[in-house]
Amino acid sequence: MTARATTAPAAAPQAGVPQGTASHGSTPNAEATGRRIEDVLDRLAQRGDREVSAAAEELVSVLMDFYGAGLARIMHHVGTGDDGPRPALLRDELVTSLLVLHDLHPEDTAARIGRALDSVRRQHAAEVAEFDADTGVLRLRAGDSGGCGCPSTADQAHQAVEAAVACYAPEVNSVQWETTGATPEPALLQISRRPPTGAGAP
Repeated sequence: MTARATTAPAAAPQAGVPQGTASHGSTPNAEATGRRIEDVLDRLAQRGDREVSAAAEELVSVLMDFYGAGLARIMHHVGTGDDGPRPALLRDELVTSLLVLHDLHPEDTAARIGRALDSVRRQHAAEVAEFDADTGVLRLRAGDSGGCGCPSTADQAHQAVEAAVACYAPEVNSVQWETTGATPEPALLQISRRPPTGAGAP
């Protein structure tokens, strides 16, 4: 996703959007909405009218400033304590994506990764093995969620966890999963009736 596409969540339209972005009775998805707005801007750029393309990007930027200022005001009025609506706001996936987008989220990356894993833990348990803030690489260890262990089920679980991380902590560039192979069994001790080599005859 390009830099301009990160402006998408704040400027997402609510009506007439295709399936997978937003619909009546569903919550807009930040990642899908970002891709849709990037596609729209790309189509405008391909028409060759630079003024129209520039105007569209300016419009998105203006909306970003407007919604960002509104979110900043909301966070100011909510306050810094744990009382009131603040905890619920920080647990909300869409609100979190908007706060991170506008650099207004009060929690650091590690805390938001933890929130992401908590949001899907009942269905898809996972634990943080390591996070490299310099490279944005997150290594996760799959937990026991009671699944059948099938590869397809594991892939679906990984996708669900990675989608949650993308919403709560978009600064994570990639997610790597630790291999959960079987632990090597210790060598069996060979018990023999024959006396050891070099032993004297009885």
